[in-house]
Amino acid sequence: MNALEIRNLSKTYPGFKLDDLSLTLPSGCIMGLIGENGAGKSTTIKLILGMIRKDGGSISILGKDNADGIALSKEDIGVVMDEVGLPECLTAMQVGKIMKHTFRNWQEEEYDRLLRKLSLPDGKPFKDFSRGMKMKLGIAVAMSHGARLLILDEPTSGLDPVVRDEVVEMFNEFTRDENHAILISSHIVSDLEKLCDYVVFLHKGKVLLCEEKDRLLEEYGLVHYTAESLQMIPAASIKYKKENPYGIEAIVCRNAVPEGVPVSPVSMEELFIFMAKEAR
Repeated sequence: MNALEIRNLSKTYPGFKLDDLSLTLPSGCIMGLIGENGAGKSTTIKLILGMIRKDGGSISILGKDNADGIALSKEDIGVVMDEVGLPECLTAMQVGKIMKHTFRNWQEEEYDRLLRKLSLPDGKPFKDFSRGMKMKLGIAVAMSHGARLLILDEPTSGLDPVVRDEVVEMFNEFTRDENHAILISSHIVSDLEKLCDYVVFLHKGKVLLCEEKDRLLEEYGLVHYTAESLQMIPAASIKYKKENPYGIEAIVCRNAVPEGVPVSPVSMEELFIFMAKEAR
């Protein structure tokens, strides 16, 4: 069963339109939403969670249509939004006690383990947490009630590189269970490149690309050339290019490049930047 299926999803605001978005997230996988601020990542997540109404399209979560309300699946979905909405007077331990009466499948031992792993204090009130600490507490809650799908909006924002690496590993461990899946948005593309099985590039409300990450990295490469030497490469193989004072950088289809032409690996961040600039 697919963890998430979206078909032809649309939402219009003054000055912005999420236009005909479709994607499928299989169970056992992690999908990353990549895009600039205002690309539609948070809008997509809010539509999935039923926080705002869609104008068109359909959303199926763990085999259930979300039109009937996200409450039908709340036990199976762990959510971390960009702002973690917990009462500021509560400590991490008090949050755990409340969640025990909120979720039928609350896992107290797992929550305590995650608090220790993420170095979160027991007695400090939430209002005194740094942004990074708040995100870590939100992650601990989301991963402690037996969820099958995690929906995460910028969960590594505000975390230092060491903690980000620990959180990335936690997410990888989560999806080793083939009944689990994660949809994660982030502007930290390097985190998503480590994590994701699938990537979705959003730009101004449109999907530029939705594909398996490994297939993308195998299919595309980066070449550095002068304008004259770039003519050696068939125009059809050049997907995106940009000029700089030192020559031309181009994203190319590896299998269409003549033998002997040096092609470097391309990162997800480089690929997205090229595509976004081309789409302007």
